[in-house]
Amino acid sequence: MEEPTRLTPDNEPADHISTRSRLLRWGIVLFVAFGILLIPVPAGITSQSWRLLAIFAATITGSMVRPLPGGAMVLLGVTALSVFRVMTIEDSLGGYADPVVWLVLAAFFISRGMIKTGLGRRIALLFIKAIGRYSIGLAYALISTEALLAAVIPSTGARSGGIIYPIAKSLAEAYESRPGASARRLGAFLMTTVSQGNIVICAMWLTGQASNPIIAKLAKDVTGIEITYARWITAALLPALVSLVLVPLLIYRIFPPEIKHTPAASEFASTELAKLGKPKWSEWLMLLVFVFVAALWISPWFHYATVAMIGIAILLLTGVLNFGDLISERGGWSVFIWYGGLVRMAEALGKTGITKRFAEAAATITLGWKWWLALAVLLLIYFYAHYGFASITAHATAMYAPFLIVILAAGAPPYVAILSLAYFSNLGAAVTHYGTTASPIYFGAGYVSQRTWWLIGLIVSFLTIAVWTIVGFAWWKVLRLW
Repeated sequence: MEEPTRLTPDNEPADHISTRSRLLRWGIVLFVAFGILLIPVPAGITSQSWRLLAIFAATITGSMVRPLPGGAMVLLGVTALSVFRVMTIEDSLGGYADPVVWLVLAAFFISRGMIKTGLGRRIALLFIKAIGRYSIGLAYALISTEALLAAVIPSTGARSGGIIYPIAKSLAEAYESRPGASARRLGAFLMTTVSQGNIVICAMWLTGQASNPIIAKLAKDVTGIEITYARWITAALLPALVSLVLVPLLIYRIFPPEIKHTPAASEFASTELAKLGKPKWSEWLMLLVFVFVAALWISPWFHYATVAMIGIAILLLTGVLNFGDLISERGGWSVFIWYGGLVRMAEALGKTGITKRFAEAAATITLGWKWWLALAVLLLIYFYAHYGFASITAHATAMYAPFLIVILAAGAPPYVAILSLAYFSNLGAAVTHYGTTASPIYFGAGYVSQRTWWLIGLIVSFLTIAVWTIVGFAWWKVLRLW
């Protein structure tokens, strides 16, 4: 099988754009920064806070238009905080000491162990062997594998690019389904279905994708309510499971594969498992760490970052990973730089009062509305705003806290506001082929046109919005969260 693609915020196409395109993108970033600086500073806001807003907005814009990779843009933003005396150098680098940032980095290391040992691939093949005799069963097998792995692996690039996508592509090609005339035989269905399943899985777990811990931190900063690993999955479990059942069925209905019966897939899985042989000692150790970390994350005994670091320590001590594996985890270190800077900037911006002032101004739109009507309108705006974002992190960092403040001001129950926005931050990525890291992996396979991808994403969004508001809100009522 070919070497899997592993997209991260730092190796997307920004490294290969033309000089003209790069200059145009820099022009957009500078236009945003200087546009804010030229606006008179509102009463009650310091000039220092206003400069922070300009740097933050320029950094987010740069992460979207990408004159440089995302990690490089954030590093420039962190540097600007000190150069323009918005913060001291100690304060501007403070985000890299945040446990949430180290949690994400450590979880990337765990994902490397899952790929290196072959455990993730073995799990996928076992699912395919069990339920892969039909094309819809193949989709469920791949989605089930990712749902399990996401319990401890927050890197969608690692899960999809390193484990799921190569298997999906091999299965499609086993049935002579390739981009072009034969795409609809099987490949187009698998790529769209597994990609949409990935997005539901991102919302399902606190570790579903790397910015979920940051979303939880933003919620705590605004409300003081901590969304733990256990609380996140408990609240997401029922709507996520319903979505993971219905989304593949919906796509099977509106975009069916030409091949419905796939007995060769089970044979393929059996052959590949035979090549793998019996589970190695390293796989058993990796499985033990997987279960151990997931169990401790559910328990209240240790901070999440401490648990992740314990898991890494065990993998190093047992030789499953070596220090070279950690150093070479390019995606993890890129995300470390990216998130560490964004966490600090978002936290500092929240303390300036600017986001609160923005939220108060926005709240006038829904003034006098019933809380549920205000919630519905604002959630839809928030969800479909993802058309303008190339990552969940950029979307959530820019919009989560202000929208949460507005929804709370309208009178919505705190947990309803916090959870619905958190889950919608992920689910909104369904609408485009660039909404989250995994989407370009599946779209880039070439089986589906952009128009078809966007149309399927739009239709799926209607379903997931309905499930997570109707089933989700009812489930949260049962859990007495409102």
